[in-house]
Amino acid sequence: MSRRKRLSKGIRKYLRREKARIRREIHDLVEQERLIKELIERHAKNPG
Repeated sequence: MSRRKRLSKGIRKYLRREKARIRREIHDLVEQERLIKELIERHAKNPG
């Protein structure tokens, strides 16, 4: 069974604020999803 490691509290706070900023500033839903996905990929640590 593999468990995902949680991101640190500071990174989770940063991601939450950046996602809110993206949703506030970008009105195109497809663009929002793309930017949020890129944001998470940049900060998520690769397992292994």
